[in-house]
Amino acid sequence: MIISASRRTDIPAYYAAWFFNRIREGFVSVRNPFYSHQVSKVFLSPERVDAFVFWTKNPKPMLNHLHLIKAYPYYFQFTLNAYAQDIETRLPEKSELVDTFISLAEKIGPHRVIWRYDPILLNDTYPIAYHIEQFGIIARKLQGYTKKVSFSFMDFYKKNAGKDINIAIKQEEKVLIATYIAKIAQEQGLLIETCAETMDLSPYGISHGRCIDDTLISQLSGYSVDGTKDKNQRLACRCVESLDIGVYNTCLNGCVYCYANHHPANGEKHAQPHNPLSPLMIGEYTHHDRVKERSLKSHKRLQNELF
Repeated sequence: MIISASRRTDIPAYYAAWFFNRIREGFVSVRNPFYSHQVSKVFLSPERVDAFVFWTKNPKPMLNHLHLIKAYPYYFQFTLNAYAQDIETRLPEKSELVDTFISLAEKIGPHRVIWRYDPILLNDTYPIAYHIEQFGIIARKLQGYTKKVSFSFMDFYKKNAGKDINIAIKQEEKVLIATYIAKIAQEQGLLIETCAETMDLSPYGISHGRCIDDTLISQLSGYSVDGTKDKNQRLACRCVESLDIGVYNTCLNGCVYCYANHHPANGEKHAQPHNPLSPLMIGEYTHHDRVKERSLKSHKRLQNELF
């Protein structure tokens, strides 16, 4: 099984100590997000885990501890946008995040750090010209430190309603943005893909990507990983199946476009019961909990078995 860490929250930025404690202990417990007293116990041995995929806006707290996961295939989805703190309210300065990106790539290789410019939203502060300019600035700073960039346009959920970010992006605006950023990416030697977008942008050199990518995991691991599409994700999402170990409403980045927090202020409140020594990311077991071992099916085969 591929472990996603995590679409639901920023584990590398805020829960890294807990994650590495779970690696040391060899298992993690995950509450069902819809039935909170159903708890899955998931064993994390290298034999059971096909790969870890980390999603983050700031992996700096993990940098000095990556040796603890050297036995596992893994890579990072690193979101690095051009928004200021009116949109991404609690992130470090962009210059610091660029430095962190470079440090991570130097440690684990540029093929294992995927740049996400995501989501693209438009308003008076962040017009089309701004995105094109800033995308180019970031791309040039990251040259040689990543192989691929993915992007998407703002999706609107009740959870991320607020301020002036819910401005629909017209089809022609999407094409204009895609045309320019594709050209910039190609000039910097970057493969460029969309994330969960239905538009066909192949005429501009942009393909549909998948963030949980069995092909990349196969390349990293030396195994053939035969993943199937994750039926729990949106129809346009091309990710293969994974198990997410995060918890909704616990991210502290405070991004106003966030779909994983019902409100940007929710994170701090819901994160209070966090104990880095607990098997659960948030809180402890209760006497109402039903804890059951999760049977994880590995999708990997030794490459030499294929011939």
